[in-house]
Amino acid sequence: MSGYRAADWLRQYRAIDVQLSDHRRIGAQITHGDDEETTGELLAALKDLADAAPGLRPVPAVEVPSPAEFRLEQAQLPRDAFFGPTEDVPASAAAGRIAAEMITPYPPGIPAVLPGERLTEPVLRYLLTGRDAGMNLPDPSDPYLETIRVTAVPE
Repeated sequence: MSGYRAADWLRQYRAIDVQLSDHRRIGAQITHGDDEETTGELLAALKDLADAAPGLRPVPAVEVPSPAEFRLEQAQLPRDAFFGPTEDVPASAAAGRIAAEMITPYPPGIPAVLPGERLTEPVLRYLLTGRDAGMNLPDPSDPYLETIRVTAVPE
């Protein structure tokens, strides 16, 4: 099960919101305001989630690139790409183009794409399969990532 699916289940069936979730994990936060009762509720909910897991529908796989594939070529200065002429292209046609926007999966909140970087198939697959699995993408101009803002003049 993905962290997205676990977070949704906990919210729907136990009214518990986790602090963070991604394609692999959830992160719950316990503070000085919690006590045995509230931590007990969290532990009981996690046990119930584990029991319910076999009956949950499968989640789409997220294609995570290797660390080397995450390193995109800086093809243009970020300010030139961001403030220069841009166009929105279908995500399926964006490989090889220069990004004119930032795309940051949250969590972890670390940009996968910055303006001026040349987009690659592995990073685009990661973002699109992540989107399909429930990834939160707060930055792009198209929140559904059907299109990506790129520089208007392909290099």
